[in-house]
Amino acid sequence: MTGMVPSTLMIVAPILIAAIGGMICERAGVVNIALEGLMSFGAMTAAITHVLLEAKIGFSIPLALVFASLAGGLFSMIHAFASVTLKADQIISGTGINLLANGLTVFICQLIFRMDRSVSYRMGMQPGFLGIYPSVWISLSILAVTWFILYKRPAGLRLRACGEHPQALAAAGVDVIKIRYVAIIISGILAGLAGACVVLTQDIQFTVNSINGKGFIALAAVSFGRWLPLGVLGASFLFGLSSSFAVNVFNIRKLDFLPSEIFNMLPYLITLLTLVFFSGKDHAPRAVGQPYEKNA
Repeated sequence: MTGMVPSTLMIVAPILIAAIGGMICERAGVVNIALEGLMSFGAMTAAITHVLLEAKIGFSIPLALVFASLAGGLFSMIHAFASVTLKADQIISGTGINLLANGLTVFICQLIFRMDRSVSYRMGMQPGFLGIYPSVWISLSILAVTWFILYKRPAGLRLRACGEHPQALAAAGVDVIKIRYVAIIISGILAGLAGACVVLTQDIQFTVNSINGKGFIALAAVSFGRWLPLGVLGASFLFGLSSSFAVNVFNIRKLDFLPSEIFNMLPYLITLLTLVFFSGKDHAPRAVGQPYEKNA
């Protein structure tokens, strides 16, 4: 069972990174259901970058992480414009990005590789000390920085106020629209980075199934974690542990008589059950999901 620790942390890392992005976005008052699609854009960008540059330069993986983050931030601006500027329904806007990702990522792969996926690369992100992947340290660093900014810096106070009492924040002379734009773009950057971590640690190429619901699991981790950094960490670990168990269960001989489909659905079943029994809107930011009206 101790052998599951590195693989569990590997799976937890991208979920945690995406969940932190979702938490920041919702703390500012905007629901970002587009995490799934933004992770797909990041994963595709990372895979393409790494495939094209792996044999030419020695730092293709760091470059892939950077480009994936930029891709996530770029596509998140669509959600920002629709939900903040146009005041469109945030759920519909996010769903639109998810649908766009399903088609556009495959289309781009068709243009570059003439198939619905990227070609495989020789070597992805490699584990370091104690078999821990660099993505784990990246996720924990992001968590620590986020906690510090949210609770120790004025910018964090303004961000939290934006999701609780945007009108009061505006009355104090703070630009609510700017804060929400920044929060959504940061959320997209982190989602793109999370997608890159998935494809560079858990796969050898990008496919339409590379993300496979991890963005929605991250979104659930935000709710289950009560929109708190440490809560999101715990929720991400729980969901990552269930995903890791589904992967490693085939090594447990006492359970090999059960159909594999049971274990494949385990992460999503646990996600659903935790949301049903433990989550509640009373913990959510008061203004989350509500368009900001300047003159309201």
